[in-house]
Amino acid sequence: MHAFEVLGDPVRRRIVELLANGERTAGDVVDAVGAEFGITQPAVSRHLRILRESGFATVRPEGARRLYALQRAGFDEADAVLQRYRRLWPQRLDALRTEIARGARAGKESS
Repeated sequence: MHAFEVLGDPVRRRIVELLANGERTAGDVVDAVGAEFGITQPAVSRHLRILRESGFATVRPEGARRLYALQRAGFDEADAVLQRYRRLWPQRLDALRTEIARGARAGKESS
């Protein structure tokens, strides 16, 4: 699954947000995401599996618990895709800056 397909799902984005604050148990993720989205434990587990398989998360057992954390590989893939478009951003920001300046000048002239 492509990185943006993975992150395109709101449940998976929420899981990524939770994991961005540090390692979480599967139970913590299920409780938070299940309550927020009204989905079951098996559904949350499927989303966690997709995040693992696509390189966005890792899991490690600790006794009977499974601890999830973010992994860099998935984000690196998304970053590589965005890199192709970054060269366009400065041009667009320059154009926006010009339009803002024009609007400010027009506002002063009409006062």
